Amino acid sequence: MAAPRRIAHVDMDAFYASVEIRDDPTLAGKPVVVGGAPDQRGVVAAASYEARKYGVHSAMPMARALRLCPDLVRLPGEPAKYSEVSRKVFAILESFSPLVETISLDEGFLDVTHFADPQALGRRIKDAIQEAVRLTASVGVAPNKFAAKLASDFGKPDGLVVVEEAGLLAFLHPLPIERLWGVGAKTLPRLHALGIKSIGDLAARDGSWARAHLGEHGLVLRELALGKDDRPVVPDQAYKSISSEMTFATDIADRARLLGLVADQAGTVAARMRREGVLGRTVQLKLRDDTFATRTRRKTLGAPTDDGDVIYGAARALLEADPLERPLRLIGVGVSGFSEAAGQTLPLFGAAEEPERASDAKFQQALDALEGKFGKGAVRRGQALLSDSVEDTGTDLGKRS
Repeated sequence: MAAPRRIAHVDMDAFYASVEIRDDPTLAGKPVVVGGAPDQRGVVAAASYEARKYGVHSAMPMARALRLCPDLVRLPGEPAKYSEVSRKVFAILESFSPLVETISLDEGFLDVTHFADPQALGRRIKDAIQEAVRLTASVGVAPNKFAAKLASDFGKPDGLVVVEEAGLLAFLHPLPIERLWGVGAKTLPRLHALGIKSIGDLAARDGSWARAHLGEHGLVLRELALGKDDRPVVPDQAYKSISSEMTFATDIADRARLLGLVADQAGTVAARMRREGVLGRTVQLKLRDDTFATRTRRKTLGAPTDDGDVIYGAARALLEADPLERPLRLIGVGVSGFSEAAGQTLPLFGAAEEPERASDAKFQQALDALEGKFGKGAVRRGQALLSDSVEDTGTDLGKRS
């Protein structure tokens, strides 16, 4: 008889803030946030648990966070440092299972079906991470991804929750319906109006009811409510794309502000590409409007690049070509079609371009050095300053696929 399927979800606790507190013990016990601009603009990318006691959380406008907690300690963040810590964490996870799927810098899934004692496994993973990087992680182990992710949230910080197959529905059904993947700001009021307050309430309805009231999406939600999630853990391969996305709690229709966000995202993506030593040929713009409709636009460049200005130019052209008929709730810039930077050769014709390319490369290296010393956003294109006025947003500090 085959062993019962087990998936582990590992989530670092308040990752960016915890790294900063680890490296500066004087911050221990203080409300710390990472992200935002040096003034009161921008948003919170991560908040320590002390900051959360004041109601501060990620994706919150920095100005609002300061109103809630005037003594907030604000740090710009060091993406390169977080990436290095993340690399060590995922090396540990890969020592437990060959099937590891990265979700972001601070969380991932493992297929741990081959372990007979999930409780002991979770403790071993947590201890190994603590020993290697001196940080805590919360671990959830369950029969599928959906339940494992919920389980890791339950004991935070430094939690360990194991959900066995026999207790899966007992674990899921009392939870509020908003904990269900796919239930967002638009769907939640509709479900509440239909009398659906818990995951169990939806599980009790049949498929025809779910389709009649919520369409095909309702059938997907009902399957999750029944504890059914067959998605496998997909091991990480070479990068297919590197991207940066931002979700707004308040929809945005102003094209200038959106261009500012695109400028920031293009710079972030380019810096990650240079750290990974790759060049990309295809630039992608992702747009999601206030109806949750998502569309992507792509532009193929004449030559592969890791230049933020080139990436921004392509993304800007894609945005300007979009009619923007409805306000947006998410925007993202990505690059794919990678090749190794070290393997690139100069064009056969146009040898006069060589000094210019060398100069561009040195300029990009100088930008990376400045950001490494002074933090993300130390040097920004003028267009990006428009993004500082965006409020009620959530942003990622690392996304790959």
